[in-house]
Amino acid sequence: MKFGGTSVGDVAAFQRVINVVASQAERRPVVVVSAMTKVTDALLAAFDTAKKGDLAGAIGMLEPHFARHVEVSKHFIPDETPNLFDTELEFARKEISDLLMRASRRSLPLSMLKDAVVSYGEQLSSRLLAEVLKSCGLNARQFDSRRLVVTDDEFGAAQPIWEETRDLVRLDLGRSIDAGEIPVAGGFIAANRAGETTTLGRGGSDYSAALFAAALNAGELQIWTDVTGVMTCDPRICSDARTIPVLSYEEAAELAYFGAKVLHPKTIKPAVDHGIPVRVCNTFEPDEIGTMVLGEAGESPSRIKSIAHKKNITILRITSARMLGSYGFMSAVFQVFERYRTVIDVISTSEVSIALTLDDTAEIEKIAADLSRLGDVEVEPGYAVICVVGNGLRASTGLAAKIFSTINDINIALVSHGASSVNLTFVVKEDSAADVIRKLHKDFF
Repeated sequence: MKFGGTSVGDVAAFQRVINVVASQAERRPVVVVSAMTKVTDALLAAFDTAKKGDLAGAIGMLEPHFARHVEVSKHFIPDETPNLFDTELEFARKEISDLLMRASRRSLPLSMLKDAVVSYGEQLSSRLLAEVLKSCGLNARQFDSRRLVVTDDEFGAAQPIWEETRDLVRLDLGRSIDAGEIPVAGGFIAANRAGETTTLGRGGSDYSAALFAAALNAGELQIWTDVTGVMTCDPRICSDARTIPVLSYEEAAELAYFGAKVLHPKTIKPAVDHGIPVRVCNTFEPDEIGTMVLGEAGESPSRIKSIAHKKNITILRITSARMLGSYGFMSAVFQVFERYRTVIDVISTSEVSIALTLDDTAEIEKIAADLSRLGDVEVEPGYAVICVVGNGLRASTGLAAKIFSTINDINIALVSHGASSVNLTFVVKEDSAADVIRKLHKDFF
């Protein structure tokens, strides 16, 4: 069971987590928890402030967040009982101050110090949750994930070393489960072989939970968040959007990439690879059945399961007669994007031109300058990518025609179909996106 930051934001949120864990205690759960809401951002901001030389300011900005932890601790743990969390918090304050001082002096590599500082969000939330669960009569025990997940040395986005991680998780957590305990561990944090703290990057808590689930061959991985699963579209655009009962991993991956941010596909891959179902649940509505993600899932009656979208998209067009009948041209184009570490979303080609979309435009001027050596370059901002997802889309006769006839009054700037069997993607002007989604949702759902 993985609980995100919004699931452990305050006293009321902790109470909901206690109820959820208690209701499934007989299923022998392992609990993975993110940092409390806003704590990771606060730790990053403190690190940046210390780096600029303002050590007192950096330490001061963390005090309100420490106070939030203390408030939860005082609410659940009676005064007369020993409180291990208070001791942990005092240690953490001293260690964070020391790390921030090192950052201000730059006495160690900054990437290493940054991971060490930011890891305290999960260290504190996991210790706090374990103590709170104990005070409510559950046999919980905290584990330091830095002793369980072994990674390479890529600070900020470390890659787990699977065999070593699997063996440690089986040994430590397996023994704890067999002893009737509920292990509680922080997500997102790990350590390299030298014992230095690393972090797993975006969606890292889901990743930790999936690694534990795979190592322990769990019956199910539950991702507890603030929404009830993956929806048929963004509920802010269509009030009648509903939860999708079952998605295949491939469908979930396409949706996540194109804006449905409930799951990051890379992070649940260890569980999917080991045949473990992943369920997205809502801590605010624990009795609602969320979305189940499986390795394979059947087709829905309309073939379409969800419509995702991504705004702030820029189209880049490169036109060159040199493309005609030549090889190596595409390679030259892709090398430019590789040089500036920029991801391409959608791509479409003709004999003499390439059109592609970007949502990261930080290096757009340099990219356009480099591409202009290959041909004429046009840059057009202000677009949105719409992604229609469902099993068997590529093989469905007439489905693309139905999709486009539903929105025949909207100009479509670019289409990508056929690369994936589960997705049809097209690009429209950003101010038309909501209208397009509403029309498609009305027609297909």
